[in-house]
Amino acid sequence: MLSGGVVEPAIPSHLYRRKLAMSDTENLTLLGQSKTEYPQTYSPTVLERFHNRYPQQDYVVELDCPEFTCLCPLTGQPDFAHIGIRYSPREFLVESKSLKLYLFSFRNKGEFSEDSVNCIARDLFQFCNRNGWRCEESFGPGAASRSSPVCA
Repeated sequence: MLSGGVVEPAIPSHLYRRKLAMSDTENLTLLGQSKTEYPQTYSPTVLERFHNRYPQQDYVVELDCPEFTCLCPLTGQPDFAHIGIRYSPREFLVESKSLKLYLFSFRNKGEFSEDSVNCIARDLFQFCNRNGWRCEESFGPGAASRSSPVCA
C-alpha cells in the first residue's frame, strides 16, 4: 500500500499503460470522423479490426447491441432485436464503431432472425479468422413472436 491509503497496482504500470502504436490504429478509418456515413444496404466491408495487444491473455469481449433492426422478408415490417456478441480474441479485435455501422447495415435487409444471426456470426468468424464467437439475438416487441437464435 502506498502512502495516503492508495493501493499499489498488482500489475506493473509499463504493462497496462502501454500506448497504442500508430501501426495499431492506422487502418481504422471510422474513428475520429466528424461525420458518420451510415450504410443503406448490407455491408460487411464496413467492419474494421485492430491487433490484440494481449494475445497471450485469455479474456472475453462482450458486445451488447440493443438496437438491431432488420425487415421481415414476408411483410416488410421492421423487426427489433437485442444482439449479444461474446468472443475471446486472439490476433484481432473488432472495432466497436465499425460493428455498430455493420449492424446498422441490416436495417433495410429483409431476412428472418435465424438468417441474420447466422450471417452476423459467419461474417465475424471470417473477419477475425477465429472460431469461438457466440452471437445471440433476441427479437422482442415489434416481432410477431419472441425468438432467440444463438450461433456459437
